[in-house]
Amino acid sequence: MTNSNSNSPNKNDLPEHFLDNDASQLANEELDTLTYHKIDIAEENSIASASQPKQQNKVVADDLISQFFKDSPVVPADFRAGFVAIVGRPNVGKSTLMNHLLGQKLSITSRKPQTTRHKIVGIDTRDNVQAVYVDTPGMHKKEVRAINRMMNKAATSALRDVNLVLFVVDALKWVPDDELVLEKLIHAEMPVVLVINKSDTLDNKNTLLPHIERLSTRMKFSEIVPVSALRGSNLDRLHEVIGQHLPFSPPLYGLDQITDRPARFLVSEIIREKIMRQLGEEIPYDLTVQIESFKQEPEAVKANGQKKAACTFIDATILVERQGQKAIVIGDKGSRLKQIGVEARQDMEKLLEQKIMLTLWVKVKGGWSDDERALKSLGYGDI
Repeated sequence: MTNSNSNSPNKNDLPEHFLDNDASQLANEELDTLTYHKIDIAEENSIASASQPKQQNKVVADDLISQFFKDSPVVPADFRAGFVAIVGRPNVGKSTLMNHLLGQKLSITSRKPQTTRHKIVGIDTRDNVQAVYVDTPGMHKKEVRAINRMMNKAATSALRDVNLVLFVVDALKWVPDDELVLEKLIHAEMPVVLVINKSDTLDNKNTLLPHIERLSTRMKFSEIVPVSALRGSNLDRLHEVIGQHLPFSPPLYGLDQITDRPARFLVSEIIREKIMRQLGEEIPYDLTVQIESFKQEPEAVKANGQKKAACTFIDATILVERQGQKAIVIGDKGSRLKQIGVEARQDMEKLLEQKIMLTLWVKVKGGWSDDERALKSLGYGDI
């Protein structure tokens, strides 16, 4: 029996586990020590022998400087950059919208409401615009447990210090949670764009006009843009609107950066997505994923001259609240846990662009979702 109060699992006490790859076939080698050398360009004797002429030292210095500034991007004077909060009720398509705006998957998705629990930052740089998207948990009225309160707090805090808000709603569907979001936006100081998602599901697009008129009487939106996040319809227009509302500014992040989240967080979210997609309605939201170990081994050359590919070793614990939930996650003879691991590893290898050795464990930790201290230790307090 596993001690549910332990912060990290004792693997000898966890017989229900799944090793996705045969780690025993790989040598357990230590990471090579990286040595960093500082080069000081001063007097000639500090980098060259007395027999070398001073002119040669000047050439070395010029070469180092030119390498340092090599390929530095030129930012146009009319460049725009800013933060864009994507808000809305649960299961309205916010994460799908952000993924398609970025052109790649970053935020996890499923058909279940409240899939997103953290603020996810996605960075999209194109032409003369850098939009820093903040995908938020869905705002909802029922704050049953501590995790619900933290999710609402994360969504609300995302509205601070952003330049633009995308308010995402369903076509023709308006529920109390939509009203909750609208009430928080009515007095917003930044422009708000109403994004009507799933507009492709309407047989007659004219039925959307009365809905738009009703919403327009409730709040003055800067723009109203119907889209289909899943099909990518009308996203070019949304990109254009976003760029027009961002301030003139140099880039806030590197031009090739796509997120500010660490790899450990991203892989934990991938595992959680696969669990939610595998389990459907079988298990509630009483589960989370904790990365116990994340060890990256770079590409190396073995003693026999053969190349050893770069590989990341990941140990992750799936935390559930009850023993019965543990059995559901593991499945018959570990079949479900194995499938979760296979699908998660495939996505991780695409994300990190290297081989992944993934080990999954399941542990019962009763009451974690209603314990603020436990939630903060699991990263939910970082909002």
